[in-house]
Amino acid sequence: MSVKIFDSSEVQDFLRLASGLDGKAGSARAKEIIHRIVSDLYKAIEDLNITSDEYWAGVAYLNTLGARGEAGLLSPGLGFDRYFDMRMDAEDESQGAKTGTPRTIEGPLYVSGAPVEQGFARLDDGSDPNGHTLIMHGTVRGADGAPMPGAKVEVWHCNTKGFYSHFDPTGEQTPFNMRRTIIADAKGQYRFQSIVPHGYGCPPDGPTQQLLNLLGRHGNRPAHIHFFVTADGHRKLTTQINIDGDPLLNDDFAYATREGLVPPLFERTDEASIKANGLSGPFAEIEFDLTLSALIDGEDTQIVDRPRLAVA
Repeated sequence: MSVKIFDSSEVQDFLRLASGLDGKAGSARAKEIIHRIVSDLYKAIEDLNITSDEYWAGVAYLNTLGARGEAGLLSPGLGFDRYFDMRMDAEDESQGAKTGTPRTIEGPLYVSGAPVEQGFARLDDGSDPNGHTLIMHGTVRGADGAPMPGAKVEVWHCNTKGFYSHFDPTGEQTPFNMRRTIIADAKGQYRFQSIVPHGYGCPPDGPTQQLLNLLGRHGNRPAHIHFFVTADGHRKLTTQINIDGDPLLNDDFAYATREGLVPPLFERTDEASIKANGLSGPFAEIEFDLTLSALIDGEDTQIVDRPRLAVA
């Protein structure tokens, strides 16, 4: 269609009506957001000449996306999660805030309620036949660089099939497998034993991959380990490290790779290292310190309130 009606008073009045701006009831903030989003969509329909068939295909897609529970997967795939990190980075820079370990996306697969351990935790249950033992450790430091005894380190990652416990379609994993909360010891140190995770991809038959196919993009992630880190007087750190050497290290469909979040992975085969860690064979080791940033005017500006799975 060549006709242009978006800027007409009829359409602009209709947008105000549809978003509730002309009424007193409801949420002013919701009205503001909906008016902007719907206006932008109306304008896109006109500018791109989106057909009714294309529009209703989009509605059907959203229904499928919700039914498959993949909205939280598509979000990082379209860069929204990374964009929010960019905005927080820019806000920190504008305020001259001193930052520590780089933030990066949370992802959709956190589960609250993981068992709490002091200083050290065994994450995996030993059932993954392809698991290669990993020892990871480091020090949690405050904004001044000093160790933070009692800091809370929540850690989670997937198995060698790319599945997370509580989201594993095979049903093979025990509850909270490869998920723990570690309380840093008197020296501010955390340590855990697990297995080296593998990367994973979006479900190949799912709506996220369907859209990525239309964009000519893959839906795969490099191997990685997630962290939440909290301590008194500091902002919550949401981050993840990637496993060095992964072929997708710099081609993550979720755009989570950042400089400073790819610590070296060392293969330990000597008897002294094996014995010192109470193991029976070779293992991989990662050392990674986690540095927090101070509150901003007494507030934690990094807290994100979002739906998360909670398991007792």
